[in-house]
Amino acid sequence: MAFELPKLDYAYTALEPHIDSITMEIHHTRHHNTYTTNLNNAIKGTDLEKKSIEDILAGIASVPENIRGAVNFNGGGYDNHCIFWKSLKPQGGGEPSGPLADAIKKAFGDFAKFKDELSKAAVGVQGSGWGWLVTKKGSGTVSIKAMPNQTSPRTEGLTPLLGVDVWEHAYYLKYQNKRPDYVAAWWNLINWADVAARFAAAK
Repeated sequence: MAFELPKLDYAYTALEPHIDSITMEIHHTRHHNTYTTNLNNAIKGTDLEKKSIEDILAGIASVPENIRGAVNFNGGGYDNHCIFWKSLKPQGGGEPSGPLADAIKKAFGDFAKFKDELSKAAVGVQGSGWGWLVTKKGSGTVSIKAMPNQTSPRTEGLTPLLGVDVWEHAYYLKYQNKRPDYVAAWWNLINWADVAARFAAAK
């Protein structure tokens, strides 16, 4: 069954002023759509068509070598963005609560330290990539991981919980080369209930 571009839970204008509507529309309808199309083309006619994106990425080493690069890039791009949209909401931000907050406190000392470390990891990505809060399934612990291009943390046995997209297409129309300003604004949009649900499912 072919993967489909997901519909967003909010309008393209809903994340203003932090992420502008034109960026949102281009990012979703062109970039995410292209990853989706190219993923489907790469796996067409293979057994991968029957697998979930999570299983495909977690088993990237067993993907046939002739399509592995395309599946890694486009499959990661597809899944990363599915998580990205869900983890944002209008009037988001603030801090998490419950088990996720406890795990962050245990790993980083407090929320402010976590926010600073994830921001630095994202801003520090050379070229294009993502800054992630991740967990190892069943561990109940969290850590930060920077990933290049569209490579998913799932390819390293990690479950992505919250990711900030630092490809230029995610922010350049509004922020130009000021990546730190974009990352700072992104924190105002986090849907912590969604992130917490992902963490609970991975425990």
